[in-house]
Amino acid sequence: MSHGYIFFEIQADNVQRAVKFYQNVFDWKFNKQPNLPIEYWDIETGQARGGLLQRPVKSPPPGHGTNAFVCSLEVDNFDAAAAKIMTNGGQVALEKFPVPGRCWQGYFLDTEGNTFGIFQVDDKAGV
Repeated sequence: MSHGYIFFEIQADNVQRAVKFYQNVFDWKFNKQPNLPIEYWDIETGQARGGLLQRPVKSPPPGHGTNAFVCSLEVDNFDAAAAKIMTNGGQVALEKFPVPGRCWQGYFLDTEGNTFGIFQVDDKAGV
């Protein structure tokens, strides 16, 4: 039975750098969990909940796609969010594009090489 609850996890090579990135870009709150066999941080986004942990294995080399679930986050202003991402060490993976009649979408890499998307709802995008 589904209750609509969402939980996501982000793997990082450098956990502190990743925490700083997501705090600065999205204002997420992080709480380190004690007594676990790995370094693990709970993430509070204001809506969905998640976790951040040390990457347990090597990430795929650049240009080989992802080996994880890619999340897209809704933002109020795509261009402002994209600027914050870039200022905080992120990179563009796929430039902003319209999803006609729905939103503006784009994909980025965080400081750990993880792909994530952002979108701004706009029913006039691309029409």
